[in-house]
Amino acid sequence: MNKIAILCSGGDVSGMNPAIKHFVEYCLQNRAKPYFVFDGYEGLIDDNIVKAHYSDVAGIINRGGTKIGSARSKRFMKSKYRAIAKKNLEKRGIDKLIVLGGDGSFRGIEKFHKETGISFAGVPSTIDNDITGTDYCLGVDTALGVINDALDSIRDTASSFKRAFVIEVMGRDCGFLALVSALTSGAEMCLIPEKSYDLDKFEIEFKKQKKDGRRYFIAVVSEGIKQSSQEISDWFEKKIGVESRVTTLGHIQRGGNPTTRDRLMAYKFITKAIDGLLAGKEDSIICYNQNEFNYKSIDEITNKTYKLDSELLRLAHNIL
Repeated sequence: MNKIAILCSGGDVSGMNPAIKHFVEYCLQNRAKPYFVFDGYEGLIDDNIVKAHYSDVAGIINRGGTKIGSARSKRFMKSKYRAIAKKNLEKRGIDKLIVLGGDGSFRGIEKFHKETGISFAGVPSTIDNDITGTDYCLGVDTALGVINDALDSIRDTASSFKRAFVIEVMGRDCGFLALVSALTSGAEMCLIPEKSYDLDKFEIEFKKQKKDGRRYFIAVVSEGIKQSSQEISDWFEKKIGVESRVTTLGHIQRGGNPTTRDRLMAYKFITKAIDGLLAGKEDSIICYNQNEFNYKSIDEITNKTYKLDSELLRLAHNIL
């Protein structure tokens, strides 16, 4: 009988619990034995691996985060600890592994696969949506919903007090969250790491808008831009002449009940992953492109720079 284990690696995202739920149910439907690895690659090393049952996933579909925990593992980068992980899987007869994570997690499982021969399927799971080769990563829709709810609320106060608000969102190297949330919230400014910006240009435009009657400004900035959010806020006060405040959304972007889309995408990602493993695929990343799921090799995913959708950049040209 096939034995398949699942683990979460790196930052948690809403959508992991629906994925874990469907993993157990779909494995059992296909007469495969499901196993949980707790706390990512650390669990592989520490032998924190348990057989999973229907009762383990009851009532988790609506919960954010991950029931089985997640972690970043420096130990797994060392061959001696990967050897320990291999023995822990071998003694249970587990030869297939599903990894929910990002680029770094996939590089780790690729090395493990080459050393041990264990088959794996990677499910892109990061709210930054910055994995090359897939248009969508698990958790993105929920994160965008959290951000937009916050922006809608902040806009109420901004308009009431005639203020500028600088809202910092996650995205150290990737401005996807900032770009999409700025577009869909009607923000007046969006600053992202991928695109240089000219504050002098914004100054001319915002002073004109203020003269024409604009009472407030909303700026959405990615945490990875060259200036701090506070510096942008100070710029609004000194150059535009409006009182300004900074709101850093932080880790609330990772949490919250998964949206309908993320629950459905979790089911589809996991179905594709298990189908591939049972069909004999040994090393694939499950990707979503042009409304279809597909298998890609690890070489198509890792060590490549993610690029924002040119159409999104075109739509946002007036606020960048």
